Amino acid sequence: MSCDRVPSILHGYLDGELDAAGAAEFESHLQSCADCTTALEAASALRSSLQRSALRERAPDSLRRRMAAAVELPASPPATGTATPASTNAWRWLALAASFLLVVLVGWHQIEGLGGSRQASGLASSIVDAHLRSLQPGHLVDVVSSDQHTVKPWFDGKIDYAPAVRDLAAAGFPLLGGRLDVLQGRTVAVVVYARRKHLINVFTWPTTERDSSPSSGSRLGYNWLGWRKDGMEVIAVSDVNAGDLETLRQLLVH
Repeated sequence: MSCDRVPSILHGYLDGELDAAGAAEFESHLQSCADCTTALEAASALRSSLQRSALRERAPDSLRRRMAAAVELPASPPATGTATPASTNAWRWLALAASFLLVVLVGWHQIEGLGGSRQASGLASSIVDAHLRSLQPGHLVDVVSSDQHTVKPWFDGKIDYAPAVRDLAAAGFPLLGGRLDVLQGRTVAVVVYARRKHLINVFTWPTTERDSSPSSGSRLGYNWLGWRKDGMEVIAVSDVNAGDLETLRQLLVH
């Protein structure tokens, strides 16, 4: 790659480690840099492949028997009699090996869990940063309308999927419009609703992961609520309370 931003900025952007200004500047750079765009797509694909891979293995029940056979011992220690020094040492080695395997498996599980937590944290940071950028003048919506039959067709031809767009004014969530945004190198659909005097961004993109229960969190005073349903990943973010976000989620999924 010829662009010097590939090693210095790209991975920080992919991991959600850039601040809002840095992320916005890099996303603007992506629009004119084929090197960074290609590298970001490759890094994202590699991360997805690693996350889908079954890299953890459970020690089989036959492990003890196989190890016992390797040191020419029975599968269990003698029930009677006095153990010889040789058999005692062999069982010590067997216990040591089993303990080592247990440490490896537990350690790998912890590393895997930290990786998942880190990924979720990076996504939440990117979502909140994108929400903050949208609050700047002229950035909130690309199509301004309270009519779902105007907003939903606007996405046609711009992305290869259809986000949920609902007219929820009667329920207290009037539709304001929609836009396209860039989230961790991916173009995503955003539908914007209001709640009293607050703004709610609802980000949507396709996923191959199975449906999931809602997960939530907060960052910099903003609440987010995410879920997967029918092949779509959806995350709503706003400064409204968590109960309002859950009410909106229920309106969108039913």
